[in-house]
Amino acid sequence: MRTEPGGCCCRRPVRANDCVANGEVRNGYVRISAATAAAAAGQIHHVTQNGGLYKRPFNEGFEETPMLVAVLTYVGYGVLTLFGYLRDFLRHWRIEKCHHATEREEQKDFVSLYQDFENFYTRNLYMRIRDNWNRPICSVPGARVDIMERQSHDYNWSFKYTGNVIKDVINMGSYNYLGFARNTGPCQEAAAKVLEEYGVGVCSTRQEIGNLDKHEELEKLVASFLGVEAAMTYGMGFATNSMNIPALVSKGCLILSDELNHASLVLGARLSGATIRVFKHNNMQSLEKLLKDAIVYGQPRTRRPWKKILILVEGIYSMEGSIVRLPEVIALKKKYKAYLYLDEAHSIGALGPTGRGVVDYFGLDPEDVDIMMGTFTKSFGASGGYIGGKKELIDYLRTHSHSAVYATSLSPPVVEQIITSMKCIMGQDGTTLGKECIQQLAENVRYFRRRLKNMGFIIYGNEDSPVVPLMLYMPAKIGAFGREMLKRNIGVVVVGFPATPIIESRARFCLSAAHTKEMLDTALKEIDEVGDLLHLKYSRHRSVPLLDRPFDETTYEETED
Repeated sequence: MRTEPGGCCCRRPVRANDCVANGEVRNGYVRISAATAAAAAGQIHHVTQNGGLYKRPFNEGFEETPMLVAVLTYVGYGVLTLFGYLRDFLRHWRIEKCHHATEREEQKDFVSLYQDFENFYTRNLYMRIRDNWNRPICSVPGARVDIMERQSHDYNWSFKYTGNVIKDVINMGSYNYLGFARNTGPCQEAAAKVLEEYGVGVCSTRQEIGNLDKHEELEKLVASFLGVEAAMTYGMGFATNSMNIPALVSKGCLILSDELNHASLVLGARLSGATIRVFKHNNMQSLEKLLKDAIVYGQPRTRRPWKKILILVEGIYSMEGSIVRLPEVIALKKKYKAYLYLDEAHSIGALGPTGRGVVDYFGLDPEDVDIMMGTFTKSFGASGGYIGGKKELIDYLRTHSHSAVYATSLSPPVVEQIITSMKCIMGQDGTTLGKECIQQLAENVRYFRRRLKNMGFIIYGNEDSPVVPLMLYMPAKIGAFGREMLKRNIGVVVVGFPATPIIESRARFCLSAAHTKEMLDTALKEIDEVGDLLHLKYSRHRSVPLLDRPFDETTYEETED
């Protein structure tokens, strides 16, 4: 069922211009209101008319967790916790062998070094299913991978390699969105040529003698690709966020952060010393309330105006598979004169008709985003990150960013990998390969999501997102799903608490343009079989939009005041 822009699959399609008289539109979802015209008059223009902000359908749903499943999940964690305390008791009296790190006997009166109680979850719950993570691969992380087989004889406290290799495992977990992670083709050939000429390492920072002509070429290309005045590149995606945000805001500034932002954004915000307030995920009412309060009340105690207000959002949220409601965020940003920091780590290359990310996906002007951040680790098959924006911004970061001043420059072969893949996406290599990869990824995403939903699984996120979370819920099913899929030669990523809410454990699939239809059909067949085996088909086909969930208006605040 097709919906209007801003609509949802579980509600009738509505045009924004038609709904002022019948009800109010909030974030694309219609709520019938008793106070019609009067209530609508109290809404800001971009909320009552938000349907007009979207140039394409925006279909995103989060099916409600079945009550019985939620209860059984809590019971499962409760049982595991009780057994954990029992095993800790046995370890304390040396009845059970203790494998985890502990203080030496002569240091028992010292301040705890290993924080034993805080590691309770790790040693008693995580260890039971630890074999599902850190699996070593011994091939290119393409559509298929080879995995080194390992065994544990002490319940996952340690592993031993058997010497065998599990061949041709279908890789459903890597962020290889456009399929550029390969050891053949034009990218590999160009990188190999640069390796011969420049070597591997630079052994210096950009500000000293580590600034190569290749770095300059890459930054000009990134700026052209993004449609901004200038860009700067960094050697690590995580540090691009965590080290640049403190250069942009400080004490006396306000950061408004989405509650599901990546750890790098969270760390950067905390290191900045600015006050942090968190808004509900993709909830424009929650964000607008914080913006209004910030303008009206100013800083705590002094009531002085904030020096800056910076909104932090991501293009694609890597655990939810959701896409930021960027048109509405930009409308709010303009209305309240705030700055916008957009992290496109997962969306650059993977979204939009030309692969230019979420800005391209919505058909927006790049100039409306003050700071455009992204990484080269996913769609480009390389490493590092970038910041794009006004020339004044980039010139400022060159002298104030810790990543720019202290970090070693990007490796020349890595730079060439990025340049070659980006030119391919832009069509500057004289072929249509990049465009075909973008189209293939979009087709794979829609096909895979549709098939999983038809099978009866609960799937989170936007219908165009290449990140596809399949809900597992119960702790025992996290390990069981990962192991059963590997038995069937399918490599998947499973995620549980504390990386997700305690009752929302999931498997996270990442689609790639390198996946053929035959690969996806094979994976879907095995997922269907494992879903029946583990009773994972919870869907009642009753999607609940995330924004229809009630939200707590209280906010989390960090301040040194």
